[in-house]
Amino acid sequence: PDPDILVNNNGGPPLRDFRELDRAKILEGVTQNMVTPIELIQAVIDGMAKRGFGRIVNITSLSVYVPIPGLDLSSGARAGLTSFLAGVARTVIDRNVTINSLLPGKLDTDRLRGPHEAGTLEDPAAAAARKARISADVPAKRLGTAEEFGQICAFLCSVHAGYLTGQNIPVDGGLYV
Repeated sequence: PDPDILVNNNGGPPLRDFRELDRAKILEGVTQNMVTPIELIQAVIDGMAKRGFGRIVNITSLSVYVPIPGLDLSSGARAGLTSFLAGVARTVIDRNVTINSLLPGKLDTDRLRGPHEAGTLEDPAAAAARKARISADVPAKRLGTAEEFGQICAFLCSVHAGYLTGQNIPVDGGLYV
């Protein structure tokens, strides 16, 4: 197939101290969060440029700007991806191909809601308290929704975003300014 739109997303490696990472884990994390998205882009970008339309969106993380302890591998690989693609974006914008990254903040998703142990249940009151605690430092005073995130991604994939490229766009309720 010859897609006009590519959205790259990877959940990323688990939280762990960088001292626990051996060479194999480091290479796996860099491959998943940097190399694979680049390879997917390589597979479609020339066709997009030839047809005169393409939208590439990489879903990375706010950790590109504010690294999160324990997610060092994810933060580093995703920052590398965004820097790498900022230059690439400038080479294809003249053929109506854009490359941007979305940096999700605190969104009301299964990953943030937890619990993170498979098969465990959480008391609803404890879950509500955790959600309130997590959203307290967000200027919007709430978590973002998957629908809001999806609408921003859809805009970046549309004909209306043809002059926006090489950008890292936080979707975070004002958390990172």
